[in-house]
Amino acid sequence: MARKTATMDPGPDVPSSAVPGLERLPAGPALFAGRRAELAALRAGATRRVSGRCPVLVLAGRPGSGRTALAARYARTVAAEYPDGVLFTRLSAPDGGRVPPGRAARLLLEQLDPQAAVPLPGVVEDGRDEPGCVALREALAGLKVLLVLDDVRDAGQVWPLIADEPGCLVIATTAGPLTGIEDIDPVILGGLDRQASAELLADLVGGTRISCDPVGAADLAEACAARPAALRLMAGWLRGDPKIAVTEAARALDRVVGEQSESGNPGEEGAGSATAGKSARSARQKPREKKEEEGRAAGAAPAAESAVPEPAGDPASWVKPGPEPAEPVPVPDNDPLLGAFTLLYRGLSAAQARMLRTLTLAPAQTADPRTASALVGCPVPEAAATLAALAERELLGEEAPAVDGTPRYRVPGRLYPRLVRLREQEDRPAETELARARLLERLVRLTESARALLDPADGAAPDPLPAALRLRSPEHARDWLLGERELLLGAVADAIGQGDLDGSAGRLVTALLRALPLTGAAAPADLYRLHELVLTVAERKARPRRASAALLNLGDLQAAAGRWEQAAAHYRSALEHARTVGDEPLCARALEGAAGCHRALGDAVRAADWYGRALGLRQSLGDHAAEARLLARVAEAHTAQRRFDEADREYRAALAVLRRIGDERGREAVGAALADLRERVDGGW
Repeated sequence: MARKTATMDPGPDVPSSAVPGLERLPAGPALFAGRRAELAALRAGATRRVSGRCPVLVLAGRPGSGRTALAARYARTVAAEYPDGVLFTRLSAPDGGRVPPGRAARLLLEQLDPQAAVPLPGVVEDGRDEPGCVALREALAGLKVLLVLDDVRDAGQVWPLIADEPGCLVIATTAGPLTGIEDIDPVILGGLDRQASAELLADLVGGTRISCDPVGAADLAEACAARPAALRLMAGWLRGDPKIAVTEAARALDRVVGEQSESGNPGEEGAGSATAGKSARSARQKPREKKEEEGRAAGAAPAAESAVPEPAGDPASWVKPGPEPAEPVPVPDNDPLLGAFTLLYRGLSAAQARMLRTLTLAPAQTADPRTASALVGCPVPEAAATLAALAERELLGEEAPAVDGTPRYRVPGRLYPRLVRLREQEDRPAETELARARLLERLVRLTESARALLDPADGAAPDPLPAALRLRSPEHARDWLLGERELLLGAVADAIGQGDLDGSAGRLVTALLRALPLTGAAAPADLYRLHELVLTVAERKARPRRASAALLNLGDLQAAAGRWEQAAAHYRSALEHARTVGDEPLCARALEGAAGCHRALGDAVRAADWYGRALGLRQSLGDHAAEARLLARVAEAHTAQRRFDEADREYRAALAVLRRIGDERGREAVGAALADLRERVDGGW
């Protein structure tokens, strides 16, 4: 059914190319209803200046109140004032999991400058920030950037990301109070006003149908507590059956809410519908009272709780430790949002319902036709049609399309817990495990296909994918890998976290480690995450050799970032694992890595000791090239200790080995180092 648009304000017409990163914002509804007072409050809040940091705007509201859509709407209206770009990230997973601020900072840094060296993950030491948070604040200095932080759980996630640059602006959305942030006057979202609710229903259902029954429309808005998400779901239900009267929609919603209040089960039809509906309606508060109650639940913190003193001293050091992470705000069973969802869900076909339940298994609950078809085991065109139908009925949110234009959809966080319950009730565990396995195998094939396009000479090409899945060119493969990188990493992490599909997850890790470097934009932080996952599986499966190799790779990445103490710790752990299986090459590699860390830290004595131990192993293995290299390293360590005779001896031993294996370039380099040593000693060094 075609939707009317004349009654609604289409909103700001800001081209995506006008401001870098504007396309990252959630698409949100095509048209927007009401919220004029809230938008005015946001504009007023943005003009307030806080000493030493950028302004922070907080939008607080229950799930389904439209806080994310309003934040994106406001961001688009002011984006032109922030020419250095718009950054967006979510700080909660759909299941309510808390995204650490360090991880969010690295994602924001990549958006700010894809070529920047994003710091490796690290721990907070001596009360200081995780390295990614420090790097983000440093990168924002002197810039005018708009940061949109969606679905914040607690103030501890926000403080480390707040720029010391007053020209930036942070917009944070949350379902609960953010205690611990000073000089914040949160904008509380309750229900829409009567006019905005009617406009929204008219646009989504059809103006004639609503105008012919204004009383029924008002009843429906009241039944939905005037919350945008519930109104949209009920509009989707009405569009599905043009014969249903608007008044009947309100009665049906009351009936279902009453059933769920009694049973707590979204799948039960329940008896005594009329009585339950009457009870639900009589218990419901008036819109003004409802709005006040939602304001108290969503954003109002007691004065005693929020009276946290402003940090003193250098603004660069006043990132506050946040309070204990808050629990996710649940959606109760008697919420009209879930009642509207239940009505819609009961009217879905079996294929649509199964798709909706199964999408809760997708990484970050985000899927395109390629991944959705793997999850449910259907052809790609069929999956694309089902996804579009679910989005049309307001059950999926539309994300920004992939680089190649492939549409992408996301399960709304407000519906995720209920869909998980339905999946556990209606799908057998074996079906769920099969869906997850199909997804991983699909991602492995796509990643291997991308690798083959980027480097045809790197091993045999995998079997060609069906036409609907195929990556067409090296450019397409690179764009797909980089565009889907976070979802690919998320899929691996989810699988390894559950521990029942380590084989498929391991193949995907291997494929990503081979493919990502071929893009020319493989972030060391991503490679670090992958090697950490390899280590997790290796230790879980009691495979010390593989664990040692993963630790060596982690140590190499830390050493390349100049984090020598962390690298040395990884090398020592790698040595312990290698010794348990008597793998001398791995032991020698770990010893040499640790020695290099001591050398970089200026500890020449320990460097000489660890190089010497590695040298003994390499000599026993007959690895002459490594023997010559380590002899030169030992000589350098002796030189740093001013033990010149020992250094001279080791250099000469290295030259003898290089002469024996015929390495002329090596002889030239070591000979030059020896000549330089002798010249300095003769000069009285």
